[in-house]
Amino acid sequence: MSHDTNQEEQLQEVDDPSRRDFLTKVSLTLSGLIGVVIAPPLLAALSQPLLDNPVPQWRDVGALEDFQISETVLINFENSDVIAWSGKTGRTGAWLRRLGEEEFEAFTLNCAHLGCPVRWEPKADLFLCPCHGGVYYKDGTVAGGPPPHALPKYPVKVTKGRVLVKAEPVPITTMKA
Repeated sequence: MSHDTNQEEQLQEVDDPSRRDFLTKVSLTLSGLIGVVIAPPLLAALSQPLLDNPVPQWRDVGALEDFQISETVLINFENSDVIAWSGKTGRTGAWLRRLGEEEFEAFTLNCAHLGCPVRWEPKADLFLCPCHGGVYYKDGTVAGGPPPHALPKYPVKVTKGRVLVKAEPVPITTMKA
């Protein structure tokens, strides 16, 4: 009986390494397959900003008669770097002010300090940032608070009675020392 026990122990010792080798090979194969499946979309997502160079596009935001002289209104339009599956996140906005018959200016929605959304206060003729107390005059220049520079502007033009805003990539705010 001891002879049979020795043979069983020897067989187990032989089986264990082959089982271990098999499981190692299966684990490595599955890991490799997962890597092959995950790598392409991951690399595409990481390289997309390097490959993309969004071309600014003129976006129609309304008819000339839709905007009153000296009035500032919120407009919405599709961003220039929108991708097919962006949905609502591919839209952006701006504060549009009509200065004259065909003269407009459009300001970004984001404060130049840290990018918080600014709101227009018509009674005060000021843009206010609720995050850190940034204040801008109606022409977008800094009136007070921490913003390092004026609100960035979008180019605006009027063509055939339509107001167009040049959609550019959303400006990134920077703090200047």
